[in-house]
Parts: sequence; structure tokens; C-alpha cells
Amino acid sequence: MEKINTIEMFEEKIQSENPIIVKFYADWCTDCKVLDMFIGDVKSEFSQYQWYEVNSDELNGVAESYDVMGIPSILIFQNGEKLAHQHSAYTKSPGEVSAFLHQQLG
Repeated sequence: MEKINTIEMFEEKIQSENPIIVKFYADWCTDCKVLDMFIGDVKSEFSQYQWYEVNSDELNGVAESYDVMGIPSILIFQNGEKLAHQHSAYTKSPGEVSAFLHQQLG
């Protein structure tokens, strides 16, 4: 998963013509560490998509701009627009994340 380090890079990546998946996290977040333990299997299932991650503490304002109030959160972007958002309360298991992505991406 490629880490997005700058606001400029974030803005560039979300302009993709194809849907991209972005994980918002923070180093101190326990639930984010749990997500990291199983996200590899979900990434494999959805390997046709580009995956990125954003440390909410490092890119000030990006999470707030896209209504990311809790982490971890999974967002889908295309052509500069947020298409879908799975809030932190629903990212606790591989099944929840996979079901969300199937629902949103087919």
C-alpha cells in the first residue's frame, strides 16, 4: 500500500479515472493495527484497484475535508470525488471491509 505523504500527492491520486481505495489511519490507533493484520487479504481480493494510505496526523486537514471523524476509515475516490466511506465502526473485520468494497465496487 503506497503511503501518501503530501496534500499535493493526495490531490493528484484522487483524480484517478479508476476508483482508488484510501485507508486513513494513525500510528497510535489500536483499531488501525488490527486492520493492518487482515488488510493484506482484502487487498489481494481487490488487487485490481490502487490502494493508498494516509496518516491522519501527518496530513493536517485532509481527514476533516472528507468527513473522516474516526479511524481507521476506508474511502473510495474517483475523478477527484469521494464515492464511498466506510467509517471506523465498520472496519473491525475482513468481512466488513470486503462486503463494503463489494457493495461499492462490484
